[in-house]
Amino acid sequence: MKHFLLLFLFLALTPLHARKYFDFNTSARDAYQKVLSLRFGEARVAIDALKQREPENMIGPFVENYLDFLQIFVDDDRAAYHRRSKNMDARLDKISRGDQNSPWNLYCQAEIRLQWAVLRGRFGDQLSCLSEIKQAYALLEENQRKHPGFVANKKSLGLIHALVGNVPEEYRWAIRAAGGMTGTVAQGLAELDEVLLYAKSNDFPFEEETLVAYSFLQLYLNNQDNKAWNTLKNSKLNPKSNPLAAYALANMAIKLGKTDEAIRLLQEAPQGGAFHPFYYRLYLLGLAKLYRLDLDANQPLQDFAQYFPGQNALKETYQKLAWHHLVHGNESGYWAYMGYVKTKGSEQSDPDKAALREAKSGEMPDPRLLRARLLFDGGYYSRAHELLKNVASEYKNQRKNNLEYHYRMGRIVHKMGQTQEAIRLYSLTIESGAKEPWYFACNAALQMGTLQEEKRDFKSARAAYQRCLSIQPQEYASGLHARAKAGLGRCK
Repeated sequence: MKHFLLLFLFLALTPLHARKYFDFNTSARDAYQKVLSLRFGEARVAIDALKQREPENMIGPFVENYLDFLQIFVDDDRAAYHRRSKNMDARLDKISRGDQNSPWNLYCQAEIRLQWAVLRGRFGDQLSCLSEIKQAYALLEENQRKHPGFVANKKSLGLIHALVGNVPEEYRWAIRAAGGMTGTVAQGLAELDEVLLYAKSNDFPFEEETLVAYSFLQLYLNNQDNKAWNTLKNSKLNPKSNPLAAYALANMAIKLGKTDEAIRLLQEAPQGGAFHPFYYRLYLLGLAKLYRLDLDANQPLQDFAQYFPGQNALKETYQKLAWHHLVHGNESGYWAYMGYVKTKGSEQSDPDKAALREAKSGEMPDPRLLRARLLFDGGYYSRAHELLKNVASEYKNQRKNNLEYHYRMGRIVHKMGQTQEAIRLYSLTIESGAKEPWYFACNAALQMGTLQEEKRDFKSARAAYQRCLSIQPQEYASGLHARAKAGLGRCK
């Protein structure tokens, strides 16, 4: 009894600041916002000051992990990834010793694991990535049981539930191997809806993160383009003071055919001075200008290839430089840059793999079809239509180009509101190309599904999505199948 009394007196007399606690106070918020704004130098100073002033506040190492995560991610820095990965265990150990009654304890551990899961996946450590996600999910589920009113928990669980619910069938084994992770797109979006509703009338530090995640899930998994854009556009994100905000808005603008707006956002994005170099801005700017067929689209792409310290996206960048030269009549430039595709960068992402496949094939794309593809991707549908509307006969005896011609025209007239013609062209593409190695038939089936879903013909939409899943192209299969699976979920 005496020992318990002494322990009680020790705890009671120990100053609060000497115990490990969680306080996302003004100083912590300031450091966190500096990290998200890519003001990494200022963020480091703010984090060091927070840790020195409040050494027992476990939000310090939590925000510090955000800094490690974002800096490694935007630099694509494999060496820093290996060098700093030991920080994860040290921070988790320190945080786990914090206030056991605080909902921040398990939440911070889960977020740190999720951030490192993203990095592990990016650098090819797939098994470690899956393990981190599994452990993060278990921590979040436990925290939800203990603290059901802790809103930040639903931000992360909602994202996981949506993504787990949309894993293509060929990768379901990984979810089964992880064990215990379940969810649907609808469930995840509903949870994120709750978080955003809460954020409207309460001070919620992760509102911007949630808005971005929610918007892109609406775009990619829920086929709600307008909702996705309006949510992001009308949010508190400030693209003129935050490079990441500008990038997120521009990325979505490009996906929705608002390329002129994307270019403006990227050109006005803050850079230099206090901001860490964000080379992906250059890549996206070059891509957007390429879609518009700008003569100077190669400049930002060349700058990205020259200055970007990482390996991901380099093959795709050299492919885009090759395309730029081809669509402007320089065939020798095309072959020169496709040579770089073979020797530069890594082949981890689908776009990089597709670029390498094109380089190894030795086949040069048809310049006119390529121009139409780029204009379509940029949202310049009338210009693309003008290029292709009277040239079908020129591709009649060319197996690949004939298939691509009908596919491209189907995409164009679909966007121009000519749905019956789009259905005809999509059907022709599927029938002719389902057994070919190219992605045209697979994506035609996916687009047919979205078209029928828009018409509320859910039976036909389901059939089209199932057809998409049955086609196995050599490129982009996982992404196309993921979107088809999401479509099936919406059309139940």
